[in-house]
Amino acid sequence: MAEQFDVDAMIQRFRERAHAVKSRPLPPVAGDERTKFVRQAQTDYQDFAIIGDAAGTLEDGVLVLRVDLRPPEARGDA
Repeated sequence: MAEQFDVDAMIQRFRERAHAVKSRPLPPVAGDERTKFVRQAQTDYQDFAIIGDAAGTLEDGVLVLRVDLRPPEARGDA
């Protein structure tokens, strides 16, 4: 499987998922259910966006994702 796995395509799918979560409409729910939905959407977006920002490689059959969580001004790659 490792020879056929496209790391960049997987990362792109996570970017698309993050965008889909961010633009998904709220269902017709109110109160506690709405709060739960919004919190879950925020968590989903964060998780998908983190993977979507990763630099990925396959090293000896192991998927390695590198994610810089420092603020942009602290990264030093400007």
